[in-house]
Amino acid sequence: MGVGFVLASGSPRRLALLRQVGYPPDAVRVPDVDESPLPRELPRDHARRLAAAKAEAVALHHPGALILGADTVVARGRRILPKAEDERTARRCLALLSGSRHRVCGGVALIGPGGRRAVRVVITAVAFKRLSADEIDAYLACGEWHGKAGGYAIQGRAAAFVRQIVGSYSNVVGLPLFETCALLAGAGLAASAACPDHLATPGEGADADR
Repeated sequence: MGVGFVLASGSPRRLALLRQVGYPPDAVRVPDVDESPLPRELPRDHARRLAAAKAEAVALHHPGALILGADTVVARGRRILPKAEDERTARRCLALLSGSRHRVCGGVALIGPGGRRAVRVVITAVAFKRLSADEIDAYLACGEWHGKAGGYAIQGRAAAFVRQIVGSYSNVVGLPLFETCALLAGAGLAASAACPDHLATPGEGADADR
C-alpha cells in the first residue's frame, strides 16, 4: 500500500513540529543529497535548492505521494555556516555569531501527485548577545550543537544567547510552520483534529504525570 504524506528529512525536530500542528507524516524517508554549497551560491538559493533536491530524491521512490522536503541554512552576511559535526567547527560558528545578527533561511518544498511542486524560502533574523569564552565552553560541553546548522539549537540552551528574533521562530528550529501548513492545506491535506499529547488537557489523552 502506498503512503499519502512523506517527510523527506531525518530531522526529529521537523517531525515533532509537523506533529505539533496536526500534520504527522505517514512515512519518513532520509534523502541522499549532497548538501555542499555551490560556488558563490547565496544562502537563500542554497536553502531553496536543497529543500527541492531532498523532496525530489524521495519522490522518485514514492510516486503519487505528497512529499515535503526542507532545509535550514544559517548565514552571516553571504557566508553559509556549516552544520557543526565537531567541536572545533561549533566553536568557530559561535565565535562568528557572538554579538552580531545573522539570518536563518528555511527552504520548504512540496511535491504532489503528477509532479506538481511549490517551493518557499522563509528568512528569520536572529541577534546573539556577546558570548564570553566561558559561555561558549559551557555550551560546547552540553553537546546539543552537534549536527546543527550554525552550531546551535535555539530550542535548547542556546535560547539564552538570543537577544532578538524577527520572523518565524519555528523556522530557526527547523521548519517554518505557517508557510508549511499553508502549502499542505493548499495541496488538499487536512490537519488532524487530535491534539498532541503534550498540549492535551490532563485526563483527556495526555499522561497527567508526564
